[in-house]
Amino acid sequence: MRVLLTGASGFVGRHLHRALEARGDAVAAIDLVPGNGVHERDALDYFRTSDVQFDLAIHAAAIVGGRASIDGSPLGVATNLALDAWYMRWLIRTGTPRAVYFSSSAAYPVALQQPGDVRRLYEEDINLQYMEEPDATYGWAKLTGEKLATYAEAEGCRILIPRPFSGYGEDQAPCYPFPAFIARAKRRDDPFEIWGSGDSTRDWIHVDDLVGATLALLDADVTGPVNLGWGRATSFDELARIVTTAAGYRPHLKHRHDAPQGVHHRVCDPSRMLNHYVPTVTLEEGVRRALEA
Repeated sequence: MRVLLTGASGFVGRHLHRALEARGDAVAAIDLVPGNGVHERDALDYFRTSDVQFDLAIHAAAIVGGRASIDGSPLGVATNLALDAWYMRWLIRTGTPRAVYFSSSAAYPVALQQPGDVRRLYEEDINLQYMEEPDATYGWAKLTGEKLATYAEAEGCRILIPRPFSGYGEDQAPCYPFPAFIARAKRRDDPFEIWGSGDSTRDWIHVDDLVGATLALLDADVTGPVNLGWGRATSFDELARIVTTAAGYRPHLKHRHDAPQGVHHRVCDPSRMLNHYVPTVTLEEGVRRALEA
């Protein structure tokens, strides 16, 4: 297939780029950062001006930057609203028949992610008719993008909407929690710093499984939202113990209550994904790979 991939130099984008080319697809890969077969192009400008039709478009370009960026630069993150709106307009204008819009677990209502018992999040927990408060402007941008996708679908474009939970991998930027934990373990930090109380939970999915699930869902012609995760609630304290045990030491855990920490629980129900793809990289295996990288 002829595939447009935006954000192709980003964490998810570069792994998707390799996987698509390995399948034999002809990939037009664009990003603000060129290299490794990626052409330097602003996706926003591309969507505004291009009339080229592809068999498949995968939109992985976004401003994220970890929790500190989400909380500390809300207007910068809100730029994604324009980017996603022009993506949907481009899909309609070019008649592109199949597309992927990467949403996020940040689109889920924060009211469902509070302290107490872990409540797994289901795709149906987002009601686009009565939208509830998501996680910061990043969540609002993704929630709005999902709403805009319904209009593009009404014009004939079939859109898959993956909702990744906590994606991670060996080559992820250090501003995210997983690589930050790996870096501390490699330095053998003691005390070992954790942002927040340590008992908040996340649902970790390795980038290999994130990409594998996305491609499997495309092959099965799935449309609409699909959670990407394991459904395993792992606290940050537990992640620290997994990482430091694998590194061969047991430090004291130091909790930074003054640091950004986000919602308390964010764990998915992965049933819809499991109908088409079963993840293979456990968190323990992912930690081992990262420590050896």
